[in-house]
Amino acid sequence: MHASSRQLIAAGFQELERAQTFLDDPQLKGFDPEALIRTLHESPDADQALLLLIRLLERAPEVGRLFGETAESGYPRAVALVRLFGASRALGEFLIRHPEQADVLFEEENSEHAAAGDSVARKTAESAPEQLRDVLMQAVRADPEAENPAAGLSEDFTAKEAGCALRIAYRREVTRLALRDITAAEPLDYLPAVARQLADLAAAAVDAALAVSRAQLVSRRPEAAPIELAVIGMGKCGARELNYISDVDVVFVHRAPDELEAAEARDLAIALASGIAKVICASEGEPALWEVDANLRPEGRDGPLSRTLDSHREYYRRWAEGWEFQALLKARPIAGNQSLGQKYMEALGPLVWQAAAREGFVEDVQAMRRRVFTAIPHREAGREIKLGRGGLRDIEFTVQLLQLVHGRVDESLRVRDTLSAVEALGRGEYVSSRDQEAMSRCYKQLRLYEHRIQMAHMRRTHLMPEKEPALRALAHAVRPPGQLRRAASGDVLAEWQKVARQVATFHETIFYRPLLSTTAVLSDDEVRLSAEAVADRLAALGFQDPSSARRHIEALTSGVSRKATLQKRILPMMLGWFAEGVDPERGLLAFRRLSESLGASPWYLTMLRDSSVAAERLCQLLTSSRYISDMLEHLPESAQWLGDDAALAPRSFESLWTEVQNALHRHEGDAQTAVRLARLIRQREQLRIAIADSCGLVDQLQVGAALGDVDRAATLGALRVAEEEILADEDRLVSFLVIAVGRQGGREISYGSDMDAIFVHRPLPEADKPAADRQAQKFALRLTQLLSKPVRPAIRGEHALLIDADLRPEGKKGPLSRSLESYEEYYRRWMDVWERQALLRARPVAGSDRLAVDFMGLVDQVRYGEPPTEQQLREIRRIKARIESERLPRGADPSRHVKLGRGGLSDVEWLVQLYQLQYGHRHSMLHGTNTLQVLNGLVDAQLMSPGHAHVLAEAWKLCTHVRSGIMIWSGKSSDVLPSSRRDLEAVSRWCGFAPGRAAAFEDHYLRTTRRARQVFEQHFYAS
Repeated sequence: MHASSRQLIAAGFQELERAQTFLDDPQLKGFDPEALIRTLHESPDADQALLLLIRLLERAPEVGRLFGETAESGYPRAVALVRLFGASRALGEFLIRHPEQADVLFEEENSEHAAAGDSVARKTAESAPEQLRDVLMQAVRADPEAENPAAGLSEDFTAKEAGCALRIAYRREVTRLALRDITAAEPLDYLPAVARQLADLAAAAVDAALAVSRAQLVSRRPEAAPIELAVIGMGKCGARELNYISDVDVVFVHRAPDELEAAEARDLAIALASGIAKVICASEGEPALWEVDANLRPEGRDGPLSRTLDSHREYYRRWAEGWEFQALLKARPIAGNQSLGQKYMEALGPLVWQAAAREGFVEDVQAMRRRVFTAIPHREAGREIKLGRGGLRDIEFTVQLLQLVHGRVDESLRVRDTLSAVEALGRGEYVSSRDQEAMSRCYKQLRLYEHRIQMAHMRRTHLMPEKEPALRALAHAVRPPGQLRRAASGDVLAEWQKVARQVATFHETIFYRPLLSTTAVLSDDEVRLSAEAVADRLAALGFQDPSSARRHIEALTSGVSRKATLQKRILPMMLGWFAEGVDPERGLLAFRRLSESLGASPWYLTMLRDSSVAAERLCQLLTSSRYISDMLEHLPESAQWLGDDAALAPRSFESLWTEVQNALHRHEGDAQTAVRLARLIRQREQLRIAIADSCGLVDQLQVGAALGDVDRAATLGALRVAEEEILADEDRLVSFLVIAVGRQGGREISYGSDMDAIFVHRPLPEADKPAADRQAQKFALRLTQLLSKPVRPAIRGEHALLIDADLRPEGKKGPLSRSLESYEEYYRRWMDVWERQALLRARPVAGSDRLAVDFMGLVDQVRYGEPPTEQQLREIRRIKARIESERLPRGADPSRHVKLGRGGLSDVEWLVQLYQLQYGHRHSMLHGTNTLQVLNGLVDAQLMSPGHAHVLAEAWKLCTHVRSGIMIWSGKSSDVLPSSRRDLEAVSRWCGFAPGRAAAFEDHYLRTTRRARQVFEQHFYAS
């Protein structure tokens, strides 16, 4: 039989010369070489399959009948055989070792479903658990109908022979199952059925081994006959999701007649139980199957192998640890006395669902998962499919923890196997449909890898192969038959790593949810949100008006809709976070309003359930900020930022201006709509910045700069609209410019700040100067109107941008806009020193770039020119004193006014500006509009000690923070540190103090500003 190298390579052969030699073997005489090679293309390992086929034909020539009929694809009846032999050397060796078992190949081949690959039909072809038990019981000559079956041992059929027959019968059934598995048209869909069959087969093997053990023991000690032993399957066997090769975890429970002493009964039961492992793990005549592991029993290895039901009950009631209850989650009677096994489940099953209420249960489970991961040998960590990061354990621990926490009150979650639990969690809205789909798909994919890897040598392993041939075989084995192209080793590795990344992602987000810890410590009634429990819990949490809060909760959770179901899931956990806020009742009311706005949005409640970060942030914001909660009510879609730090990052000015320009282009000619969109963008971005600020994602300087950029983009947009409106009826006569001054010029504004501005224009060449001046006044006036006057439809919750032009030359008496030449003349002839001081924070924000360059050149000459005279210095100090005495509100406490009071913003800013006027002409590091930046420059120029600069900077930052905190908390601007305890508490928390530390914060504020005032007086009034 000759085949070309190309044909052999296409079929997947790696050792071509060896393959050619095997193809010439006498056992293959009469085979069509091309048909055989095409058939071997289906095999995961063609070299191995060909060798095993030749060896089997030597021992069982009748197998050649599978190669009698050819088709275009080769030998269709032999596909199952070559796929099995290429996937599992161990099962091939089993058939060669026991050629009489080769008829199993014909059983599957003759099945109407075997070649069809119909996964639905295959499920109907599954062997029922009772059938498997009967087969294995018959193998040991036991009566499966007996109450306590015993093997039919005799001189002609010893216990060793019975054990060997059991192991052979078991492997035959595994081979039958593997043939169906390896030829399934949809391997992932068929995998749950495979896992069930393997678990049922293992249970049947344990039961049959118990029959052998009972027969042996009774022959020696007849008093053992009435001993009843139940075997409780744990882990994967209990859940009916077993691997091809896995330890079978078991727990034993026994019952004996009253006349038999307890100690003797226990010894007999232990002898029965230990005999099971001896039968299954023996190797005479046929190798051992797998290990029977009883280490999950009470007290582990130190405890007796079997206990009575009362002893089990007492142990779990008094001494069991949390992980032992987690292990019971999958417990199921698998062998022995069924009535005793059922009584065991009735006694201990309910305890499982109370385990999560134990103190620290969730944290203990999470710590256990971390210990499992750290215990993996370093050289194996990157290959672990089961225990490694993104492996099966991540899915199983995640699912089990969710079951244990929520299953206390939701009986639909009380299922054993992982896939059913995932489905129940999704159906109950405990995980998103996306996570449900990902968990199920990834679990089946990882289990498929595990099955195929174990099938190869029928050895217990969870490691991805390292060698290239094994990886290639695995890549082909996980695919269904009929593939035109053979898979490469890189394919399986890439797919596995992709799955592992997905698993790690949802494991981290769900398994470590603080929501789980919060829910776990609640009582059952609290989780159910029963009326009495809600009332008691609200009062205990400190809600001032529990009846009102309860009405909000009832409104949110009433009904059977998905929205109500999700509210029932998240509210028990969120109530504690609401209670931690400054005003829980207001926060709950705001949450109800927001939920009514967004309840129909599929992402909103799902986000709160799946992201504890988003849920906790929302509670914090709604209870601590009227400013944010009011804006969220009007911009509810912004709530989706809460769980995404990247979405909360302030946007750059360039991106804002691009968005504003796009809005203007879309509504060109419709001034109202265009400017309304620009103002909506401003409102949205203010909310984004406020949330980021509240969450500690941006610092104070970033907030001021971001708010300044938002105002600048809105001003540019409004100016563009104003110019389009006015120039629709007349030609352009001027270049126009908006200059921000004050805190807006320094990009150090806070929430709700106005914009101090001056307007500059320059007539175009050939333009009539009076007409140009009139056009500039129109631009300025219309700009201020577009930014501040109401629009239709109204923008709800907006804090409009008010432009204050009172710092212009001549103040309110002067024209709204002046030409560049007019400014030059005014500054040269009539400028007061305070007007020069105002220019220290001048910054262009909108209008002509060329005019901005020219005007700022003039400004720099003025503000950084010759230092003020002694008379001008006295005037500056006189004005400062006058502001303190006249502008401070009547009755206001100077020590609590953050702007004009002792050590407040005015003190720091006037001192910094005084130094800029005096020394700006000599030190370029004093050229800046930002207060803190210039303070650093004063230190660099050795004009102020670092200690004094630090005192001033801390006071300035604290006062700015307080100002923002008042606005955030109340939604209203104020420059007075609150006296009300609740208001002071809110501002205190905003400034970083812990709850209940308002008095300490107040002392801190007064102390900080007092020190700043001392530094201010020492420098400001120095001669």
